[in-house]
Order: sequence, then structure tokens, then C-alpha cells
Amino acid sequence: MRALGRRREPVGVSGDRNLRVGYGAALASRELRALLVAQLVSVGGTSIAAVALTILVYRRTGSPLLASLTFALGFLPYLFGGGLLSSVVDRVRPRRLVACCDLSAGVLAAAMAWPAIPVVVLFALLLAIGTLSSIASGARASLVRASVSHDAYVPARSLLRIAVQFAQIGGNAFGGVLLLVLAPSGVLLVNAACFAFSATTVRLVLADHPIEGERTRPTVLLDSLHGVRSVLAHAELRRLLLAGWFAPMFSVAPEALAAPYVAHHHGTSTQVGWWLIALPVGMIAGDIAGVRLLTPEQQRRIVAPAMAAGFVPYLAFVLNPAIPISLVLLVASGACSVYGLGLDARVRDAAPRRLFARAMTINSAGLMTLQGIGFALAGGLAEALGSSAAAIAIAGVCGLASTIVLLGPDLRPGPTPHRVEA
Repeated sequence: MRALGRRREPVGVSGDRNLRVGYGAALASRELRALLVAQLVSVGGTSIAAVALTILVYRRTGSPLLASLTFALGFLPYLFGGGLLSSVVDRVRPRRLVACCDLSAGVLAAAMAWPAIPVVVLFALLLAIGTLSSIASGARASLVRASVSHDAYVPARSLLRIAVQFAQIGGNAFGGVLLLVLAPSGVLLVNAACFAFSATTVRLVLADHPIEGERTRPTVLLDSLHGVRSVLAHAELRRLLLAGWFAPMFSVAPEALAAPYVAHHHGTSTQVGWWLIALPVGMIAGDIAGVRLLTPEQQRRIVAPAMAAGFVPYLAFVLNPAIPISLVLLVASGACSVYGLGLDARVRDAAPRRLFARAMTINSAGLMTLQGIGFALAGGLAEALGSSAAAIAIAGVCGLASTIVLLGPDLRPGPTPHRVEA
């Protein structure tokens, strides 16, 4: 192991799992506030750019398929970066890695604004930016953990999730507004500036926290593959990661099928917009309620029940409900994403400290990859069945089944498994 110095332990570690810890404990950290602002700006910029890229590619090619690839390509790099390059998080200090990845992404985003850039090069740059984001995800998780007390980790992760949801919703809306006054290339330059802002904020505000992992193989590829095996060799950690991947994979079905479902019910484009924000609104409400009302122990205990409950509203789509009823069902389902609070804590506790950064990088890779697959499966199933409603209901059945298979023991009464950090 490299001599990396001793880690500065955060203050405020009580270990009391029956004591509620709110957002104030997380926001008390200046470093966490900086990470929150950086995440909000960078994800917002990426969402703005996605709108511009879709329009830009469609104007140049006239192909709806190629235009849709600008969204699909956002998922693919996570498998490469998070799986085959994950050992980078144990070779570069987290602050430097996050700042360098954001700065490099900004340079690539600026290059995308070149008016004469070929579409194939545009896609290659998009893949490269996604790869950088996937590598930075584990380092960013390490910075979150190092920036707040042990008790404030779950509220801190919740704040970052909420920031991402707000950034995506606001970015999509603001991207459309920006395109009224700027050309798509100008919007892409805004995205580059957002990455530069994020990199600067991280570099200037956060402390230079040490690396906690270790190199186990001489090359990045071999070390990364060994790290994947090491992470997945821990049975409890593997079970939690898989549950956290499969639930979103099936829960994205309504988002994937928003346009055809609303069109089938003779809805408007405005109703498609409401449909797309229903799940995020529910998720934000669920997270806020979970942090304010539940103790850490209760958050851990409801992981499996809440995850399973989130798919119950999907079953009602077998009745092909009207749009207003569907929106209520989606908000209710999104609120059940409160399971993420306890899942965050249990993943942190199940991962040995030396593997934490890698585990979080791999977690992002699995999460994004399976969500991308989920979008494709939902669309294919709806086309095969000729019914978006039936596809959503089947996704609900599959989600329930995966939860029962992976977290079945947690659905029975009894204490929640807890592992002391290694």
C-alpha cells in the first residue's frame, strides 16, 4: 500500500442510529456546500447541452434515431469508465481527480461547439465526457464522505440527489429557453462554462483529502478488474448494489414511455412535461420526509419495503388509467425512493473503507448502465405489446420480483443487518 498519510476523521460521529439527523448537519460543512453547488451547476449544464445536442444532430442528419442517441450515449460510458478504469480513483487524490475530470469535460464540451464538427466526432466527444463523469463519481463520493460527519453522510447524499433532480428538471426547461436566444453551439459553450465553474469550485474550496484505497495490480485495466471482483466478492455489498441497480432499471419505464402513453390518451406536450417530472417530484418529497421524520435505524429498515412499494403503483397501469390518475401514481412511486437513504448508509457500512471509492464508482457504472438498458427494454416491450400501459405494469412486476429475490430476507420482521466499517 502506498504511504498516503492518515485520514482526518470528521467530527460529530455519534453512532446513535436512533437520533434523527437533518440536512443542517450536512450543510454545516463548507466543503459539502461547495460540492452541492458544483454538482448543481455541472448537471444543469449537461442537461441544457442535451437539449441543444438533440436539436443539433437532428438538424444535421434529419434522423430521429441519431438524435435519440445523444441521450443513449450518456449511459454507455459508465460501463467503460466505471468498470475498466475504476482503479484511477485509487491512483489520484479525489479533489484533483474531480477537478481534472470536470476541467477536461469543459474543454471537450467547448470543442463540441465548433460549427463544422462532424457528427461522429460529436458522438465521440460525448462518450469521452461521459467516461470522465463516471471516473469522477467515485472520487466525488469519497469527498462527500470526507467532508461531513459520519451521521451527516446520508443527508449529504440526499442533498446531492435532490440537486441532481432539480438540475435535470431546470436544465431541460432552461435549455429550451436558451435556444430561443442562442444557437446550439452557444448553448454548448454554456455547458463548458458550467464544467469549468465546477472544477474551479472543487479545487479552491475542498481540502486535499488523501486516497484511502490501494493499488493491487500494475496497470489500470488489471487493477480495475481486480477491484470489481473484490467489491462484488463481499456478499452483503453485492446484494445491496444489485438491488440498487435493478430497481431503477425497471422504474424508468414510465419515463421511457411518456410520449406514447400521453399520446394514446390524446394528451398535450405540456402533459408529457408534467409526466416526466412526476417521479422526480415524488423522489424529492420522499427524501425530504425521510430525512426529517425517520431515524437512521428506521431508514435502514424500510429499504426493502419501500423499494417494493415503489412498484405497486405500476401494477395499476394494467387498467390503463387516465393521465391525471397516472400522475398521482407516479408521484406516489417516486416518494418510495426514500429507500435510497437507508441504502446509502448500508452500502457505506458494507464496503471496506479501502474499497469505498471503487465501490461507489462501480455503483455509478451499474446504475447508469442498467437504467440505459431499462429505457431500451421498456420501449421494445411497449412496441411488441402495442401498449405502453401494459409495458409499465410488466416493469412493475419485474421490479417487485427483483426486490423480493435480492432483499427477501429484509422483508421479514427482524433487525436490519449492520456491518461495522472496516
